[in-house]
Amino acid sequence: MKSPTIILILLFLFLGLQSPLWAAEPVPDTGQIKFYNDGVEISEPLQGAAFFGQDAHHDRGQPSYTDNADGTVTDNITGLMWQKSPDTDGDGDIDADDKFSYDEALARTHNFNFAGYDDWRLPTIKELYSLIRFSGTDPSVLAGDDTSELIPFIDTSIFDFAYGDVSAGERIIDAQYASSTLYVSNTGNDGGRTLFGVNFADGRIKGYGLTLAGKEKTFFVIYVRGSVGYGQNDFTDNLDGSISDINNGLMWSQTDSGRGLNWQESLAWVTQKNAENHLDYNDWRMPDAKELQSLVDYSRSPNTTDSAAINALFEVSPITNEAGQTDYPFFWSSTTHLNSSSVRPGTYACYIAFGRALGYMNNSWVDVHGAGAQRSDPKTGNPADYPTGHGPQGDAIRIYNHVRLVRSLSSDTSCKLHANWAQIGDSH
Repeated sequence: MKSPTIILILLFLFLGLQSPLWAAEPVPDTGQIKFYNDGVEISEPLQGAAFFGQDAHHDRGQPSYTDNADGTVTDNITGLMWQKSPDTDGDGDIDADDKFSYDEALARTHNFNFAGYDDWRLPTIKELYSLIRFSGTDPSVLAGDDTSELIPFIDTSIFDFAYGDVSAGERIIDAQYASSTLYVSNTGNDGGRTLFGVNFADGRIKGYGLTLAGKEKTFFVIYVRGSVGYGQNDFTDNLDGSISDINNGLMWSQTDSGRGLNWQESLAWVTQKNAENHLDYNDWRMPDAKELQSLVDYSRSPNTTDSAAINALFEVSPITNEAGQTDYPFFWSSTTHLNSSSVRPGTYACYIAFGRALGYMNNSWVDVHGAGAQRSDPKTGNPADYPTGHGPQGDAIRIYNHVRLVRSLSSDTSCKLHANWAQIGDSH
């Protein structure tokens, strides 16, 4: 009589040969279609040339939406339905009066009926980040309050959007949207709750303290409905140095680069691994920002699980951070983080902090934005030039970040994995 393991493997083989198993909940593309070097837009680099392998080389299917003409939008990639506008008071404009605290945003879902549906929820950070679009421009170098030349990090041909309400004392970048995902640790030194949000004005995920000097922070809110499967990982150890996420159709290297590299060096390192036929594959790439964020496990952090914010199947090279703590690296994405400069708009690229997202505040280094934040680093330069970080919260600038390889699962992959899993069955 066949063992249960053999039966499961035979069933998996049959299903795998009969239907595509990959990408039950695919990760939408970033929407970045232009190419950049360390500062400016360039023509498409050819294979073997500098800066080959960046985000725009890998079109995974551009974002696609349907405006349902009832105040809702359907994402045709994820299947999720969204509110079109954060104009929560319905007065026709989007301003500070439309914002809610986290607790208020959660409470509103209990009796919220919109467009004939009553199953709306506050999105998880992965659901919310699925909407980000990296054709946007970061306004951090903007002088003055004129936003007419800025491009938000969300598709404004579909979604309604406004920058921060300057007339109410807000900054232009105060367009943070609330998720339902609380940081399992805390940021700064106040010990209070921290909420992960997406800022569609400056193109980042940050952890935001819910209270500051006794005052509740408020956010724009758009609710979501539909399948709760998006963003959930379904990892399989392939026993060959790779990990497959069956839910979104991606295969990852189990180990990382083991050392920090600048952005151009990171792209070149991926090219080298393909030339070496790493793990018997030669189609690895540096993940784009959305692919990389899909790896984050927001239930883990250095302070609470003594680990990086990633599933325990993965190996993560430890580092010593700016505060002298044992920590885990920032990881480069292949996605350029554009600023509004007309001279060098492409000097930064996105990274995900799988360890503490440190900032220098009140003369010390603290975890200001949380493990799982997405920020950006200069693509090249000397970290020593930033002894107290950069920006209003002193974001740590490392420049030399780690890299984890990714590739898309395919039918060829399926055959190889079937062979690996069959070997497991033979041992039972």
